[in-house]
Amino acid sequence: MEIKKGIGVSPGVVICRAFVLDTEEFPIPERHVDAAAAKGELERLRQAVVDSKRDVVLLRDRMADQIGDETAAIFDFHLRMLDDKVMLRRVRDVVRDQGVTAEHAVATVFRDYAKEYLNMPQFWAERVKDVHDIQKRLLRNLIGQSRATLDHLDRDVALLAHDLTPSQTASLDRSHVLGLATDAGGRTSHTAIVAHALGIPAVVGLKDVTLSVQPGQTVIIDGNRGVVVIDPDEATIAEHRHYVRRLAEMERQLVALRDLPAVTRDGHEITLMGNIEFPQEAATVLEKGGAGIGLYRTEYLYLGSESEPTEQQHYDAYCQAIALAAGRPVVIRTLDLGADKYTQDRALVPERNPMLGLRSIRYCLRNIPLFKTQIRAVLRAALTGPVSLLFPLITNLMELRQAKMIVRDVIEDLEEEGVEFMADVPIGMMVEVPSAALMCDAFAREVDFFSIGTNDLVQYTLAVDRGNERVASLYTAAHPAVLRLIKDVVRAGQRHDVSVSLCGEIASDPEFTLLLLGLGLRVFSIAPPAIPEIKRIIRSVTLEQAMLIARKAMTFDSDKQVTSYLRDQTRRLVPDAF
Repeated sequence: MEIKKGIGVSPGVVICRAFVLDTEEFPIPERHVDAAAAKGELERLRQAVVDSKRDVVLLRDRMADQIGDETAAIFDFHLRMLDDKVMLRRVRDVVRDQGVTAEHAVATVFRDYAKEYLNMPQFWAERVKDVHDIQKRLLRNLIGQSRATLDHLDRDVALLAHDLTPSQTASLDRSHVLGLATDAGGRTSHTAIVAHALGIPAVVGLKDVTLSVQPGQTVIIDGNRGVVVIDPDEATIAEHRHYVRRLAEMERQLVALRDLPAVTRDGHEITLMGNIEFPQEAATVLEKGGAGIGLYRTEYLYLGSESEPTEQQHYDAYCQAIALAAGRPVVIRTLDLGADKYTQDRALVPERNPMLGLRSIRYCLRNIPLFKTQIRAVLRAALTGPVSLLFPLITNLMELRQAKMIVRDVIEDLEEEGVEFMADVPIGMMVEVPSAALMCDAFAREVDFFSIGTNDLVQYTLAVDRGNERVASLYTAAHPAVLRLIKDVVRAGQRHDVSVSLCGEIASDPEFTLLLLGLGLRVFSIAPPAIPEIKRIIRSVTLEQAMLIARKAMTFDSDKQVTSYLRDQTRRLVPDAF
């Protein structure tokens, strides 16, 4: 049994067999073969080794022609390993002794090799990349076109991966993926956000969990404590099953709050809305007691498809979400493509620093036909229910004015075409960069509402990549600089009578609820599974208590002081909040 500690990003506990996503981003299923078929698997292995050696020789010769023999000699290590009799015997033994396919045996043995190299002195530890490269080459030649996919799983699994791209996350078979664990990632990586939204227990930032788990092994993923237990013993499994039953009982208690208003003990009503990635999730928001959709992230229309969605596809998705919201408000955010989503995979020359590059509203303003297609669909869908339009990553007034001008152009086009639409859709902007927060008074004169996106606001304020596990400890919304920016935006909204919501992940975190209430926030947009817990905290306190807590928290000069204080105060007022 081995226990690994990471970052819990989506609550819940799952006990399940592991499905390890290979570093090349395709899974190696654990398929068993009988003794008669083992001979065929060994022949497949022999042929894959021959083909892989041929590939390496061709690659080495081509590199020698381009950059010289000395650099091309790095591939000699690959050839030596493919000729290594000990390695080949280990793979053959796994096929015979465990009765599995050749690709499963290769994945098992090479995962062990990678761990061995990582524990060697620096020079040899650096060879782990070569080990991964050889493994991928062998698997390519073994599997060919018969790769299993994440959207066609045939059993319940706990998915383990180095990381998941947004496209992979969007295509998950959510009926079979019961838990997620990744080597990389932080609290607000896209894998974490989607896992939380879907209610899938998840732990990220585990560094090397994919090297430690064999496909098919039993694992426990504890998203509450940020722990993954590999190959647990019976006592540990029994302990966690008891814990699962306790969590289920707590969940049943929270369900009773669904139809109750989110009102503080002294009568102040708070609006709790839900964040969604897919239109069908709108029903989940209402099931959890949400008052509407505070953030509909529409880029997943692109990430889940090989081709650019048409206006009709946009329209159909928005109408589905609006219908499921059953008359509640729906805030549709325009495309937040770029950075780690969509554009870099398709670029001939990927950007060196895409997080600071052509993303979100910048990408849309450079791709006007794409932008207009979405806005047309939003304005048309707005006839079917209350819709607002939200622009992401606005950094200056010119961007906001350009985006609003394009909306006016689309309105003129629809009028000329005689297409029915809603012209007076409220327009808001995300406040997720320091420049927008610092200029919020100027922006407040030009928008109907603000939505604070703390995931990116923290990243850009603290210069910390929110998906990098190496600096995950530095990424915190409790940093005093971040809190002051949030406070400034809320106060600007109050001065100008502009509604302010917060749709970042901290809105879903019970530790921050009292602070946000005390800073004046009255609209929360959160992951649907978190709505009952946040509602319980709101109903347990008075606004005066929250304001006193916020006032004290704002006097601290470190995030650790803030976090410790908020946790203690929340537990004092709501003893079983965590």
